[in-house]
Amino acid sequence: MRLLDLFCCEGGAGQGYADAGFEVVGVDTEPRYGKLRYPFEFYLGDAIEFVREHGHEYDAIHASPPCQLYSVTNHAKSHRHPDLVGLTRDALRATGRPYVIENVVGAPLEDPTLLCWSMFYAPGSVIDDDGTPLRMERHRLFESNVTLGTPGSCHHPKDVQVAGSYGGARRDKREAREVRHGGYVPSIPVQQRLLGIDWMTQYGMFQSLPPVYTRWVGRRLLDVTR
Repeated sequence: MRLLDLFCCEGGAGQGYADAGFEVVGVDTEPRYGKLRYPFEFYLGDAIEFVREHGHEYDAIHASPPCQLYSVTNHAKSHRHPDLVGLTRDALRATGRPYVIENVVGAPLEDPTLLCWSMFYAPGSVIDDDGTPLRMERHRLFESNVTLGTPGSCHHPKDVQVAGSYGGARRDKREAREVRHGGYVPSIPVQQRLLGIDWMTQYGMFQSLPPVYTRWVGRRLLDVTR
């Protein structure tokens, strides 16, 4: 089974689909992803144009259009950030294939399923360099023409330190709690354990979807493509 990974970046979503059992092919306009970081077959080009021309050749399709316009942390929300969800949806529906559109909370997805880090990892299961138990809050929405479901509900215990991987954040836990801007970002090895990723650049991790999310989604897609 072949899955097309649109707007693939450095392969967080793609890795999850590969773990689920798909042969993954990625498309992105940024050449460094394919040449240096993307771990699967890669095509350089416009994702929407590619799916319009080749989407019917794949068994399933995943798309992660740029999220900056919809992010609650992006206060500028300027014309610099493209609004591609609608165009992506139209192109995916035209293929007639099972599809998934992933994006941040706030994106204009239709009847999406929300997945959370805490549905897959126990809060405190990742330990910081100083021994502090950590948890991550990385909510993501998934629109699909396939029923996805969830593996459980969110669990955000206040007594476990929140950590993540994103720009504009704080490297000091106390400062992150008191300033409440950007959150706490641990060392790169700890970020890798939080995300389940060990091959990306720091920028790639800032943008990435943890592969465990699409491992779950991929198994749902396989149920209807086998």
